[in-house]
Amino acid sequence: MNPPCGRCNKPVYPTEKINCLDKYWHKGCFSCEVCKMALSMTTYKGFEKKPYCSMHYPKTSFTIVADTPENLRLKQQSMLNSQALYKEDFEKSKGKGFSVVVDTPEMQRLKKTQDQISNIKYHEEFEKSRIRSDAPPPENRQDNDEQPSNPERISQPVGQTRPAAVAPPSGERRYQAVYSYTAAEADEVSLQEGDLLSEVEPIDEGWMFGCNQRTGQRGMLPANYVRPV
Repeated sequence: MNPPCGRCNKPVYPTEKINCLDKYWHKGCFSCEVCKMALSMTTYKGFEKKPYCSMHYPKTSFTIVADTPENLRLKQQSMLNSQALYKEDFEKSKGKGFSVVVDTPEMQRLKKTQDQISNIKYHEEFEKSRIRSDAPPPENRQDNDEQPSNPERISQPVGQTRPAAVAPPSGERRYQAVYSYTAAEADEVSLQEGDLLSEVEPIDEGWMFGCNQRTGQRGMLPANYVRPV
């Protein structure tokens, strides 16, 4: 049985049959819905199972949605849902990439201890750099350009009478000042070149504690200003 034509509904015989758009057409009936221009399998454009030419092919148009109160409510609800999902994802990934440290009393105590250790190390480094750069100033040197040929004999300042040195206890090492030094603090000892020192005890690599036999003063003195004798 021959199928009906998609336009005229008359039977379509095999010799003139066109199978397109899920229908059968006569060659003369396969034309544009608007201008009735004859179409072929290469020139037609289908829309809702109807043939059209390129000129009259229906163009899709977008519907403009008005900002009605209902649409505004839906938009606001969608934004709230998005924020809720973002917050949920943030809470899930909170402990994966980084961890939030709570400022507990124990953490405050550890932080304070670390700060104290840092301050101690800073002062140690400062004292070491101060000792390394603590060279005898020019005003405390006497005849520095002309060193004696015999290091054991240090010339005394002109016009000054040096008292006899008190003999130290047996086994005690004596030290002698090779530069003059003016005390900068109350717990330091002033020196003149050639002074003998007793009861000397090293404090650290830059300072010593001893007694100036000339003045009887006891206190701290720079270690690079004296030498053992």
